[in-house]
Amino acid sequence: MTTIIDRYVYTVLRRVPEQQRTDIERELRTSIEDAVDARIDGGEEREPAVERTLLDLGDPDRLADGYAERLPHLIGPEFYPVWRRLLVTLVSTVLPIVVIVAVVLRVLDGASFGEVIGTVFGTLFTVGAHLVFWVTLTFAIIERAGVGRGELRGRPWSLDDLPRYEPGVMTPGQLAAAVLWPVLVIAALVLQQFAFTEQPVLTPANWTFWWPYLIVVLLLEGLYAVWLFRRGSWGHTVTVVNAVLAALFAGPIVWLAATGAFFNPEFLTTLNWGTADPERWLTNAVIILAVAGAVWDVAEVAIRTERARRGLPTRVPGTGREFTAPLS
Repeated sequence: MTTIIDRYVYTVLRRVPEQQRTDIERELRTSIEDAVDARIDGGEEREPAVERTLLDLGDPDRLADGYAERLPHLIGPEFYPVWRRLLVTLVSTVLPIVVIVAVVLRVLDGASFGEVIGTVFGTLFTVGAHLVFWVTLTFAIIERAGVGRGELRGRPWSLDDLPRYEPGVMTPGQLAAAVLWPVLVIAALVLQQFAFTEQPVLTPANWTFWWPYLIVVLLLEGLYAVWLFRRGSWGHTVTVVNAVLAALFAGPIVWLAATGAFFNPEFLTTLNWGTADPERWLTNAVIILAVAGAVWDVAEVAIRTERARRGLPTRVPGTGREFTAPLS
């Protein structure tokens, strides 16, 4: 388990250059322990002494900027860490989703390879520029309106804002992604029947059973993510449940694709890929993606469970440190 001092130190370390982390960690831990010891000598209990020491040090992101000798004045030192985290999150999540959707629409519209590549770069540039511009503008307006970071958060920085770094537990961001993905697939499954193209992309007859069945499985995937987040640890039960869900989702998709019952024949007739057979290419792509995705998902969870069972360390991103994951 990580102590509150560990959480504070690792939060500082993730924002400093890797080559400086060892020295900074040693210096920071020493200064914290010295300050805590001084408070204990003054009559305080250790736990309150630790909390008061860390609160006196303040926001670890600001402290990290000081150690790294950064001058984050693009927005201003008060809002720079928040602006940076939000922008990185949006660029790494929203931008790829928009690009994928744009590419899929262009492919379904019969665009050439060159046109698809142009769509990729055009979407990256356009959407990326909009994300950076509007996020930056929003923070600039907030800062110039005289709103402080504590007011934006609704309260001053506190120890509750420290990440927990508990291995084997999904972060809130990972939970959001795990829940968002089934929602997006369900939306695409429903919308393809009425939008995107003149003809439904997938076989309409499957709405009598298979498409509602996949929607139910996707909803179960979202519930599984919430259950794993609340459970807080890997285990053999998690491995089995994950494998069953992967089989329930990938199995019917592979069977439908292999039997020619996945794509709508009327939609396939609208595609003009020259000498290439669109049905064969699309069918093979669906089968490969379904099988590879299921194998990857099952293997990843099984490996994490085995590492937890054997007590092997799990690396914490951005800190260069490792923890031993719990198993229950």
